[in-house]
Amino acid sequence: MQNLLEGYQRFRARSWPERRATFEALSDNGQRPQVMVIACVDSRVDPAVIFDTAPGQLLTIRNVANLVPPYAPDAAYQGTSAALEFGVRVLEIPHLVVLGHGQCGGVRALLDGAPPNAGDFVAQWMSIAEPARQAALRCADAEARERCCEQEVVKTSLVNLRSFPWIAEREAAGRLTLHGAWFAIRTGVLRVLRPDGVFGDHPG
Repeated sequence: MQNLLEGYQRFRARSWPERRATFEALSDNGQRPQVMVIACVDSRVDPAVIFDTAPGQLLTIRNVANLVPPYAPDAAYQGTSAALEFGVRVLEIPHLVVLGHGQCGGVRALLDGAPPNAGDFVAQWMSIAEPARQAALRCADAEARERCCEQEVVKTSLVNLRSFPWIAEREAAGRLTLHGAWFAIRTGVLRVLRPDGVFGDHPG
């Protein structure tokens, strides 16, 4: 906690004076982000850092393995779905990005089984991505299988996003665009999902 408080002190001393007008405008006028990112909770994959954005530019959902569950309005606690509803139906955000990444622990749990001390929630959550696991099992070696699964999880989340009627309707009307991307932690390379279903390197 002490590190966080020291970081806050640096923020107040250095960043706040530069960004004060931005925060005041966001406070006075509310938020109008143009992009929602569904990303992993992995501490190494921060969308605001990867995309070099300022406060108010991204609405971010983070969960294990950047997964979107299928549309299922029920009595269960639907944190990811609630955030999607807020971003899409309330804020009318025009772009949704599913951001996968390399060395994803959730994907490893999907492929190899959840760790013994993560059996209450992780295993059931990752079962959402069973189609990705099935696709990855066709790969010959472990490294290719893991990368394939990470990228197929992005595709699974995109399929599930389109199961939300108010997302499908907006996409069909041209009011909402869905995107997929994958980030390599070691190299910093971003790969973007193309219309042909392949993740291609983004120049940069």
